[in-house]
Amino acid sequence: MNAVEIKMRRMLADGNAVIIACDHGEFDGPIPGMVDLRETVAKIRPEVDGVLLSPGMIRHVGEYFARKGAPLVVGRLNWDTVYCFHWGYNEAPAVEAFSAEEAAALGVDVALISLTLKTGSEERDARNVALFRKLAADCHRLGLPVIGEYFPAYSDTQSPEAMHQEVKIGCRILAELGADMIKTFHTRAFPEVVAGCPIPIFALGAAKLPTPLDALRLAHREVSDGARGVVFGRNALQVEDPRRFQSALLRVVKEGMEPEVALAEAGLQ
Repeated sequence: MNAVEIKMRRMLADGNAVIIACDHGEFDGPIPGMVDLRETVAKIRPEVDGVLLSPGMIRHVGEYFARKGAPLVVGRLNWDTVYCFHWGYNEAPAVEAFSAEEAAALGVDVALISLTLKTGSEERDARNVALFRKLAADCHRLGLPVIGEYFPAYSDTQSPEAMHQEVKIGCRILAELGADMIKTFHTRAFPEVVAGCPIPIFALGAAKLPTPLDALRLAHREVSDGARGVVFGRNALQVEDPRRFQSALLRVVKEGMEPEVALAEAGLQ
């Protein structure tokens, strides 16, 4: 067993993983619930498996992770314009923001590397693949597992069928390119995505949903459809009581508890 396998086993020690994302400032700047990142991580339950953030912010919140039993630090290595919704960007060129060596030195346990294809430029797609491969190889040399994030361009305007087909193909491509785990959208026929991909897939929460119950129902559908966990950001942090909501989320994802029961047992009803 090597370092990559050890960290993956830690991530999936309870069967399914819950990762809380608070890397939004890397693209959106300060947003509600994530203005002061020290206050944000203080609202994350220690039982979650990982916290996704920019490696550049670890120095500001390191005390949260410097304790026994802390979640794994998941660090985003590349920067891609596809996440800059507020600027209307969608062409999705990606650049290396942090090297694997720098990320490891800053305290990253697991690397997240995003990939967007079908950008409208074959040359850009090829560059995005080359960057993913370079960063993934560098991470593996350092013993860092890689979560490949497949994020389609124009994700907010694609039809459900087009989104499903792209995610299904994109996840398989990431597995073929050497990812150890994947983060992506839940689609209309998600079991097909899972069936075609030999590595664990974590489904994201995406846009903020109207109520905590809606978010828990989404998580329940995702794991019922074969996801090995969830990556929730806005839906886990932009709520009235993040720690209680995360308690319910953990029960849904790890125990298969019905959302309504988990919400009630967390004292949110």
